[in-house]
Amino acid sequence: MPAPDKPAGGTAEETFPAVVVIDDTGAVTGWSRAAEELFGYRAADVLGRSCAPLLIPPVTPGDREARVATWAARFGDQERWSGLLEARHRDGRQLLIRVSGSRLRTPEARAAWLLCMTPATAEEPGRAADLLEPLINHSPVAMAIWDRDLRCVWLNSAAQELHDVFPHYEIGRSLRDPIPGIDVEAARDAMSRVLSEGIPMIDREARWTAADGSAQLTLSTSLFRLDGVDGLPLGVCSLALDISRSRARDRLALLREASIRIGSTLDVTRTAQELADLAVPVIADYVTVDLAESVLPDTEPLQRLAGSEARIPVFRRAGVASVHDGVPESLWPRGQAVFVPPSSPFTEVLSSGRSHFEPLLDTSSGTWLDEDPARAEIIHGTGMHTLIIVPLAARGEILGVTVFVRNDNPAAFTKDDLILAEELVARAALSLDNARQYTRERTAALALQRNLLPRNLSGGDAVDVASIYLPSDTHEGVGGDWFDAIPLPDSRVALVVGDVTGHGINAAATMGQLRTAVRTLTYMGLPPDELLGHLDDLVVRLTEEDAGADGFPLGPTGATCLYAVYDPATRRCTMATAGHPPPALVDPSGVVSFPRPPSGTPIGVGLGSFGSLELELAEGTLIALYTDGLIETREADIEAGIDRLGAALAGAAVPLESLCGTVIDIMLGGTPSEDDIALLVARTR
Repeated sequence: MPAPDKPAGGTAEETFPAVVVIDDTGAVTGWSRAAEELFGYRAADVLGRSCAPLLIPPVTPGDREARVATWAARFGDQERWSGLLEARHRDGRQLLIRVSGSRLRTPEARAAWLLCMTPATAEEPGRAADLLEPLINHSPVAMAIWDRDLRCVWLNSAAQELHDVFPHYEIGRSLRDPIPGIDVEAARDAMSRVLSEGIPMIDREARWTAADGSAQLTLSTSLFRLDGVDGLPLGVCSLALDISRSRARDRLALLREASIRIGSTLDVTRTAQELADLAVPVIADYVTVDLAESVLPDTEPLQRLAGSEARIPVFRRAGVASVHDGVPESLWPRGQAVFVPPSSPFTEVLSSGRSHFEPLLDTSSGTWLDEDPARAEIIHGTGMHTLIIVPLAARGEILGVTVFVRNDNPAAFTKDDLILAEELVARAALSLDNARQYTRERTAALALQRNLLPRNLSGGDAVDVASIYLPSDTHEGVGGDWFDAIPLPDSRVALVVGDVTGHGINAAATMGQLRTAVRTLTYMGLPPDELLGHLDDLVVRLTEEDAGADGFPLGPTGATCLYAVYDPATRRCTMATAGHPPPALVDPSGVVSFPRPPSGTPIGVGLGSFGSLELELAEGTLIALYTDGLIETREADIEAGIDRLGAALAGAAVPLESLCGTVIDIMLGGTPSEDDIALLVARTR
């Protein structure tokens, strides 16, 4: 079959498809000049012979004939069909071919097919014929075809533009070819898996950085296998879309970051500031977080502040952020009362619980801004032009409002911006409410515990005493640590320190019960071991009485305790412990020891087995009782903490009032305490 003459300056491969005719047996009956140039065979070499030798390995004759039979079975009764196939040049080179078949009727009425074949790759990247070039070369999606050796055989214009970041986007380069500084292991493994399993991989996020660091891109990549007309895999097609500047991705990233950054502490004002900082400049140029007084219980009530008919104090500013240094848009700094007109959108949002969305901020006369000239002046002076106000709502209660404004960014807020702002504020509102509830409970627990602890310790005529209590900053509330010094008849004194299980207001209340019980039992004159036994029985009975319907206790169920009685007449000190760390004794020469009374179980276990230890103390001996928060850390066990305490107490000759603070400073080393700390020190007279 003769081919048209070539145009001047061109080639048959560039201008015409290769045309081949085969009959129903697979024998070649027509062979064009373009086919000769594509495959390297002359017409005399192939006419009348099977087309099977043109196929790529598997190379056994049986495999070739089977693949020809597969084509005939799939397309033999179709008028037209198309697909990809692998072929080989006469010199052995591998070719990826796009083939279009049309059914022919010969004079002998035998079936035959006219095959138009176009290479899926050419010397010039992107010059693939009949592959919808106008469409795919204008697509923002980088498309590439990789053969079974993961060698790039075709790519579109968008893929060529990624060459600097991903050098393997180059005709003839394989992912198996190493390039210094370029890690393609993950991409190579993914393509190999798709090639072998045939399961597409959709929307895999990949980050590529140029070797010189000049470009950083985030790509959404998808892979799917290409199968030939015989059903066997030919290679993989990759699709990559640059999502580095994707608004949807940025918004998801913002919400992910919000879940990490907002509410990092259980502090109301810090949480509000985290919200403002996160929203600038991603959503707005200027953001404020204004809270109702119920969320900030320690501040002066807003009702006491003087208002006017035009403006009333409604919020307190808890968070503020701006793209401008010094936040020139804000009339009030953090912590100050925020005044608004009763008819303003701020109060409307607070009362309705619905967001206010004003893409074009109306600053004309006759609006609510007439009643708020100070705010109007700021709006005009800073160029505010678009506004969103979102209520901070959590668990059915409005906690305040968050205001989003743009002045530098000329774009007006859209509905998408409103949705993002509402989602962000909703997440922050839960964190704010958690912080508020924590603050309330902690404040109540602290007040309760401080009222239950002794305010004026007295060691009578037996000892001089001092104490310190330090609540932890790392728990949901204060704990149940307590201490006491109880003067007794005959100039004796009882010293006690204890630690209730758990934290919060329930632990503080239980502590108050135990302290009262210990005082009552002390006045009965019981020795230390018997006193702890009676205290254990009492806690067991209280636990049983207060148990819920399921039989489990509703609050803290146990405590540790160390109880000691010192008699100055005999200089004898008798002590017993219920699962508590040992006391520290510092003799007048500065030597520190930690006597170990017989080990007893914690209070509330119900075993009630306690023993006593009796010691003689010299005049001027220091006794230190403490809770485990002083000696226990995540990095070291209790024994290591006891050794550190011994070093802190060694040679302690300073006044008792100063000693407590000095010991705390040494033990904590300037870091926050991981647990509540109670320390009681006494020096014998």
